[in-house]
Amino acid sequence: MALSRVCWARAALWGSAVTPGSFVTRRLQLGRSVLAWGAPRLFDLLYRSSKLHLSPKADVKSLISYVVTTTKVINGKYHRFLGRHFPRFYVLYTIFMKGLQMFWADAKKARRIKTNMWKHNIKFHQLSYREMEHLRQFRQDVTKCLFLGIISIPPFANYLVFLLMYLFPRQLLIQHFWTPKQQIDFLDIYHALRKQSHSEIISYLERVIPLISDAGLQWHLSEMCTKIQRGIHPAIHDILALRKCFCNHPLGMNQLQALHMKALSRAMLLTPYLPPPLLRHRLKARTTVIYQLDRALAKLGVAQLTAQEVKSACYLRGLNSTHIAEDRCRTWLGEWLQISCTLKEAELSLLLHNVVLLSTNYLGTRR
Repeated sequence: MALSRVCWARAALWGSAVTPGSFVTRRLQLGRSVLAWGAPRLFDLLYRSSKLHLSPKADVKSLISYVVTTTKVINGKYHRFLGRHFPRFYVLYTIFMKGLQMFWADAKKARRIKTNMWKHNIKFHQLSYREMEHLRQFRQDVTKCLFLGIISIPPFANYLVFLLMYLFPRQLLIQHFWTPKQQIDFLDIYHALRKQSHSEIISYLERVIPLISDAGLQWHLSEMCTKIQRGIHPAIHDILALRKCFCNHPLGMNQLQALHMKALSRAMLLTPYLPPPLLRHRLKARTTVIYQLDRALAKLGVAQLTAQEVKSACYLRGLNSTHIAEDRCRTWLGEWLQISCTLKEAELSLLLHNVVLLSTNYLGTRR
């Protein structure tokens, strides 16, 4: 009891905060400060707080806009820093980011096309030319990117993938991630690879001449091979005169020999290191797609294509269009369509060989 009295006395002398009276005093002081602050300001504070709780969507939007603005500012500073201190890396970084954006845009467009095909029960050959070409190119790009996705699955393998992408951009990256100079150089390299098979394909055509039963067709095919070997660009009627040779034995699609198909696969930028049945299937599939594209392009008209679309279409069909003027590319593409749209599906082997016959000696391709 004595000890408790001493404690209470000491607390009373020093004004300790544990006494019940101190809580009352502090609440009175808080109330006076609020009243001194003023009723209008208090009502304004209450109104703002109620508005804040009643419209959370506006607060979320303002927060998102703030984050987006801040991110753009930081990103701009980062780009300027890279451009000043690491100019070469900045160029590669910019191309890579733009390539990702273009690839993502291609993926969304391909998805819209596929969704529309599924909803309206539309087949591939019923699409417009630009939609068909977009799906064809996107499938090819995805197939090329699939290898990178597979090798990046193991832990820490992504660092190896970046190194491989830097060392082998032509083999591992699609055109979205190539620099403008790389696009020209790499397309030249690919065309040089497929041009190596041209003389081999012409020699195979010469070997099968005795196997053709029609003497007139033998003479036409021999003249064709001689003209190409002499550097003469064949006329459209000279190529169409050989239609019957490529329907059945020995130059029909189902009668081609294995070595002949390997050379044609290299001319089409397809791997030749597959069994003959797979080689035949891939050549058929690629030629059929080009045949369907030709039909759609004939409906659209070559004049409706942009310069880049014309050059891409010529390159797909065997012509190295990177060093040829646009008007010459349009002329060559018109010749190709005159031949392609005349052929039937049973004569697709001639369209496949036309990659060599029509492009080997075209003006401007011999360097």
